[in-house]
Amino acid sequence: MKRYSGFTLLIVDDLKNNLYTLRALLEKYMDVRILEATSGRQALDLALHHPQTDLIILDVQMPEMDGFQTASMLKIRRKTRDIPIIFLTAAFKTYEFQQKGYQVGAVDYLLKPIDDNLLINKISTYFRLIEKERAMNQRLEEQVAARTAELRQAKQYLQNIIDTIGEALLVLTPQGIIKSVNPAACEMLEYGHQDLLGMSIGDVFEEDEQEQAKAFMGVWLEALIRTGPISNIEARFITRDERRIPILFSRRAMTDDKGEPSDIICIAKNMTGYTRTEDSD
Repeated sequence: MKRYSGFTLLIVDDLKNNLYTLRALLEKYMDVRILEATSGRQALDLALHHPQTDLIILDVQMPEMDGFQTASMLKIRRKTRDIPIIFLTAAFKTYEFQQKGYQVGAVDYLLKPIDDNLLINKISTYFRLIEKERAMNQRLEEQVAARTAELRQAKQYLQNIIDTIGEALLVLTPQGIIKSVNPAACEMLEYGHQDLLGMSIGDVFEEDEQEQAKAFMGVWLEALIRTGPISNIEARFITRDERRIPILFSRRAMTDDKGEPSDIICIAKNMTGYTRTEDSD
């Protein structure tokens, strides 16, 4: 039964009779697409225009550009450098020539007259290796696609939570510049999403003590890194029309792999309508 449908094989020989014989042999045992070239230059052109070529059978003894030169030219081109090459030769049979063939990138070096079964088995071996590699790449691509879909779904799930929580969420740079907000923050501050991005947190936030406000991105940031999250700070948001909204404010510093602050997560709860009660002994 013929195999390897979908594979492309380039055969190169300056003698058309040799090409005819090789084609007949291949078509007897394999259902492959066969490209023919009668010179090294033509082989280069065909390989470049058919980068999906799976294997090249290359005669060594050819005029103008021999098989070694052709192989060298194929291996320095990005589109063709990974195509396996099998050399066939009736003239260059010494060990030195075989070594040269491997040095220029051949995967095999076969001597004529070639045994038909040996040649077919060699070609089949490389096609099976290519099939395994393709199957492995396909599985890898499927795994990557599945993992990407999982991450996208998880990211969307988290984004949905952020978008629907009632508390205002602001993500700041270590310099106190707003880089991300959720819809609750926009609604509370009465700014559009794009309007808030790039603003300083000091433009929309104030604490009871002026010194605390000034130290927001100074001593305050150092304290965050040193002691961890700071929660339930009584403060105020400043809306677009300069109204003050009482809030309970929490801050957390996120650090990178070097321990340096990368983001500051701020969460604010609107305390409008709540009555403050003092604890008694």
